[in-house]
Amino acid sequence: MIEPVAIPAATPLTRRSLQSQVVWGQRIVTVGGQAPVRVQSMTNTDTVDVIGTAIQVKELALAGSELVRLTVNTPEAAAAVPHIRDQLDKMGVDVPLIGDFHYNGHRLLMEHPACAEALSKYRINPGNVGKGDKHDLQFGQMVEAALRWNKPVRIGVNWGSLDQELLAELMDQNSRRAVPWEARQVMYEALITSAITSADKAHELGMQREQIMLSCKVSGVQDLIAVYRELGKRTDYPLHLGLTEAGMGTKGTVASATALSILLQEGIGDTIRVSLTPQPGESRTQEVVIASEILQSLGMRIFVPSVTACPGCGRTTSSTFQELAKQIDDFLRAQMPVWRHRYPGVENLKLAVMGCIVNGPGESKHADIGISLPGTGEAPAAPVFIDGEKKLTLRGENIAQEFQQIVEQYIEKRFGDALHTS
Repeated sequence: MIEPVAIPAATPLTRRSLQSQVVWGQRIVTVGGQAPVRVQSMTNTDTVDVIGTAIQVKELALAGSELVRLTVNTPEAAAAVPHIRDQLDKMGVDVPLIGDFHYNGHRLLMEHPACAEALSKYRINPGNVGKGDKHDLQFGQMVEAALRWNKPVRIGVNWGSLDQELLAELMDQNSRRAVPWEARQVMYEALITSAITSADKAHELGMQREQIMLSCKVSGVQDLIAVYRELGKRTDYPLHLGLTEAGMGTKGTVASATALSILLQEGIGDTIRVSLTPQPGESRTQEVVIASEILQSLGMRIFVPSVTACPGCGRTTSSTFQELAKQIDDFLRAQMPVWRHRYPGVENLKLAVMGCIVNGPGESKHADIGISLPGTGEAPAAPVFIDGEKKLTLRGENIAQEFQQIVEQYIEKRFGDALHTS
């Protein structure tokens, strides 16, 4: 017989990275170091549409995005940025804004100082700052703007817009190797080299290393894992993590969750974004929800109360528990923007909505509040467990409404009292 041993809980590894700050007004978002992994998102509105963009930024922030990136691609978009910031400030939304620049960022930052000041951070793509002699000049102009306004930058490399001159140089070097690398390996090296050499150049131009973050985005799960593992070994700059063009729906969600979870468990990644193509009519906030769920599922952060619900089987032909689980989950998410301030610690709440007596009572006892709904052939009764003990049984047509009221009363009593006594 094998001698049993105590099995330690799995925990994410820790990677030591520099600590950076992204600031707007009194809001300081710390990135890297010992700070929690941050959730980032990006608008898909036309930045020129000041009101529409401000509204979407607010929605993303309320959903849990701690940093929001905007496309700044034209003089009109640059001119709109300070007005977007003004609208957000009037709405009490202090989320920092990141400007996403390509091709003409050097010119926009120089010609629109109000935009440069209103942004909290700049994204620079070294593959799109200029060709030949213009590359270093225009890259330097963007760094100069960051220095002038004391803004951090992200050197964001993307294999869809990789510096072709650098790639050609590395391909030439590879052809002279006794045993040449595969083309994909050369691509990996080009991504990493572009990011690190650009960051070092920014440092030479006067930026503090703590003001620089790196990313090397690709669209394949295994490619992302390979690139970031090596990037994490070679540098201590904070890393922004995410699949680019992850896709839509189930494909984009699963691919992002798979790649990000593996890297985060290895201690790689200081900010994350889930780059989903929205389904028709789907809210942009879905990418924020998924990013938050990835971190919460890994036990790295807690954003909203968790709802345990069984998948259903032949014992649970009624859809009541499915509807109740969704209703409770939607209710909790909708209330969290207010509850974060009103009920400190409410995000730690655990609920269980179960569909029959097999696992229902047990899961309900493990939760703060749990309900075990009647399955097929069971008595039409739903025992409710609070803090591990059975407190009452609900019956009739209004079980869902009554249970939601119990949840609200519990939150007010437990977390409201904590606020009043603190």
